[in-house]
Amino acid sequence: MFDRLQQKWKVNGLQLALILCTFAIGGSLTGYAGRRLMPLLGIEQDWLWIIVYIIVVTLLWPLAVLLVSIPFGQFRFFVKYLKKIGKRMGLTGREKSGVGSRESGVTPATSNLKPQTSEPCRIAIFASGAGSNAQKIIEHFRYSKKARVTLIVCNKPGAAVLSIAAAEHISVLLIEKEKFSNGNGYAEELKENGIDLIVLAGFLWKIPAALIKAFPHRIINIHPALLPGYGGKGMYGLHVHQTVIDNKEKESGISIHYVDEVYDHGQIIFQAKCPLLQHETAESLAQRIHKLEHEHYPRIIERLIESNGPF
Repeated sequence: MFDRLQQKWKVNGLQLALILCTFAIGGSLTGYAGRRLMPLLGIEQDWLWIIVYIIVVTLLWPLAVLLVSIPFGQFRFFVKYLKKIGKRMGLTGREKSGVGSRESGVTPATSNLKPQTSEPCRIAIFASGAGSNAQKIIEHFRYSKKARVTLIVCNKPGAAVLSIAAAEHISVLLIEKEKFSNGNGYAEELKENGIDLIVLAGFLWKIPAALIKAFPHRIINIHPALLPGYGGKGMYGLHVHQTVIDNKEKESGISIHYVDEVYDHGQIIFQAKCPLLQHETAESLAQRIHKLEHEHYPRIIERLIESNGPF
């Protein structure tokens, strides 16, 4: 249960403990304050007293948890949490349905994609290897009026994804480490190509801050495991699958998320899961994870482009 709460709220173990403490203490404080206030209202303890008491504690609870959350350092979390409850109850505006809130249980960040016009969204795919995800994305948008893949960015001159680019007649940008990591991250070249959205598909270099700043909330990645539990440097390919198996997890899956300055840390957009089978190996798990990637990644990219905002 606690693992699911960590994934749902995207917090670490310490934060989860502080949040649960805030809930418990805030609830106790609400009950205490409600009992002290009721005598002041002069209502006899009958059915009306019960109704009024419920209303009083309902109004007091948000104030109590916000007050308690301050010393626990969880004020921002509870502000967002209460806003989300208010939206669901129709008190603070309607909550938009979509991929993140319905299917992954988290609230995605706001997209900064340009407003949809007659011009399709121009996608750059960053890839380092075979490019199977790149191929699926290209195929998905081949006849689309909403978006198209216009550039393949690669850091390995011999990578198989370059053959895909050639066969699909898509431009290629080969990049080198020093300029990418310590320069401008090739932001100028990407803007010259009119790129609106950067999609990482098996790209292993860490995205530099300069590029994230140039494309805020317009860089997304797919990770072959369930974040936040199995992310970070070195958690890729068979390494991450073997770690999941060694930890005797019952399930794994994929996580599509925005990219920030920390490996596999950006806000989650979507997750899909698959159970671990008996006698599972890293290779067999990788095959089923690839199927999830190919099934969901192009579709989620399209949903993101269609939403043009929170979704």
